[in-house]
Amino acid sequence: MFYNQSWMGYGIVGGMQAGAIAAAVGFFMLLLVRWLTRKQRWIPGRELGVAYLLALLPSSSGDLWNLFYFNYANLQSPVFLSAALADVHDPDSIGLRVMCEFLGVAVGLSVAWLLLLWRDRGRARDA
Repeated sequence: MFYNQSWMGYGIVGGMQAGAIAAAVGFFMLLLVRWLTRKQRWIPGRELGVAYLLALLPSSSGDLWNLFYFNYANLQSPVFLSAALADVHDPDSIGLRVMCEFLGVAVGLSVAWLLLLWRDRGRARDA
């Protein structure tokens, strides 16, 4: 995430907070994708896939990059490692936070999808 995470909790609490933020991003991203493609009538799979990928960019890209960097970067010096870890909020639970962000986006998309289905059924019934 590209915002200040110092207010977030540690461990599962921080993962749940990150997942809730990702769920909100996923919810609004599906609404945005649906609004932008309303005249083209995309199939549901394309709509959900594009919204999922676009929602992952702002919600989990920072944590995902840190997770990738710590696994594959050549940090042989303890000085470089401690300097890199000092910039990360809760490096012990970064994998949990990334997983919660991925699941949060999926939950947000699901809620938005159900809301849109409910709205479309109401319009079809009224017509």
